Amino acid sequence: MPPTNPARRQALTDAAIELLASSGAHGLTHRAVEKAAGLPPGTASNYFRSREALLVAAAERIVELHHADTDRAVERPATLVDLLAESLLTAATTLRHRYLAIFELRLEAARRPVLASALAGLEDAAVPVTAGHHDQLGLAIPREKIPAMIALYGGALFTLVSAPPGSVSRDAVRNVAQVILYGCTEEKGQSGAKTIGGSGQ
Repeated sequence: MPPTNPARRQALTDAAIELLASSGAHGLTHRAVEKAAGLPPGTASNYFRSREALLVAAAERIVELHHADTDRAVERPATLVDLLAESLLTAATTLRHRYLAIFELRLEAARRPVLASALAGLEDAAVPVTAGHHDQLGLAIPREKIPAMIALYGGALFTLVSAPPGSVSRDAVRNVAQVILYGCTEEKGQSGAKTIGGSGQ
């Protein structure tokens, strides 16, 4: 049975996420994770018997962090454009390493069903969480439109996160959020004008 020290296990999975972002999936080895976490040789293999187990653990840790951030995001009053823009900007700057790790894991998941299952927590929550945001904002966006919005968001997320560090501006990200919601026309609907907990200005 693997050791049950939660702090040490978390240190290993957090180090794995950083390595995925900096070195890619090919750079993720037990020894590299131990070194990054400052732990003795053999520690990672005690917790994760295989490289695949290490990848799955990193994915599970990312899902955990993602859900915690999502819960906090809806606590701040904002328009839907603001929520989308802030989410994209944070992903491309503060949390860039985490999203680079997610992209690496998704590519690996195409060949590893067990990893795809671990990452399913990101997709499974996407529609209900987005619908919940819309409900809090008082928006009448049809539920059947949400998967398409999420797909557009995902494409924007990849483009922004994979851009050179420091090249993403707040104005550019806000323009992307507006296009996701309203398309490329000049007219904008009223759906983004309401704020959580109150009416728009």
